[in-house]
This record gives sequence, structure tokens and C-alpha cells, in this order.
Amino acid sequence: MISEKIKRVIRDIHDFPKPGIIFKDVTPIFKDSVLCTEILDSFAARVGGWEIDVVAGIESRGFLFGLMLANRLGVPFIPVRKPGKLPFKTVSKSYELEYGAATIEIHQDAFEPGKKVLIHDDLLATGGTATATAQLVEELGGAVSGYCFVVGLDFLNGDERLRTFSPNIVTLTNY
Repeated sequence: MISEKIKRVIRDIHDFPKPGIIFKDVTPIFKDSVLCTEILDSFAARVGGWEIDVVAGIESRGFLFGLMLANRLGVPFIPVRKPGKLPFKTVSKSYELEYGAATIEIHQDAFEPGKKVLIHDDLLATGGTATATAQLVEELGGAVSGYCFVVGLDFLNGDERLRTFSPNIVTLTNY
């Protein structure tokens, strides 16, 4: 089962990025090309029935499977980045994280109005970053078709915030 395979390789980093936080480090996944393929296959199978015109990957770990998934689905990929990283005109959204505040940006011409956007990131915690991304998608005239994450931290209830934009949420493993 994909969930157990992922859990076997994720490592816990205590007190990162601040004391009291247990960070779920997904980077060991990238050492295993077979597991990466299985993750991609799982995402593609689970979102295959959704209407998806574009995949938006959230900086930075959301770029890794996000780009591969977009290619697998045959749709464009859009990077969602921290301020000052995108070279063209952008729209931005500031939001609260579980341990601070942040801002993300997307190109103003990232997609045409009316497009259905799948939002991807490595981990769903409180849902702040994915919610801000969904707000940017709607601000640009798109609709959120759903979300996909490698890991979900269920005890933080981030999925509740996301359901405002779409009920379609995939997490491959949960804590």
C-alpha cells in the first residue's frame, strides 16, 4: 500500500523550523525512483476523473510531483512561488502559517479564465498555503478542481479550509 511505503521513508525532524514542531521530511522519498513512480501513479489514478486543465505546484516541494503530474495528465504546470521569484507581472496573497506568516505569488497570465486548476503540494497542515493558492486561482478567474498532497496532518484540520473551494482532496498518507 502506498501510504505505508511513504511512511517508512519519511523522517521526523524535531523542533524544525521552531521548537515544538515535528517536521515531516519528505526528501528521502526522492532517493527511491520506484517509490516516486508509485506516488505519481497513485496521484494520476486518484485525480483521473476530475476536470483538470492546469496543475499549480506550490514552492518548492510542490514543484517536484506537480510538474510530473501535469506532464502525466497532459496539462500545463504553473509554479506558485515566494515573492520576487517570478519574472513577469504577478498577483500575490499573504496568509498565516502554523508558525508564522507568508506570501505567495502567481503570474497574472498563468492560465486563462475558466480553467480548472489542480493544486499540489507535498504536505497539508493547516491549509494556509493551499487556501491562499486557491484564492489566487479564483482571483485570476479559475476554479479549483481539487488538491493533492503526499502527506496530510489530519490533526490540524487543514482539509476543512480547502473544502470551501473544492471537496476533492487527495492525500496519499496521513498522520
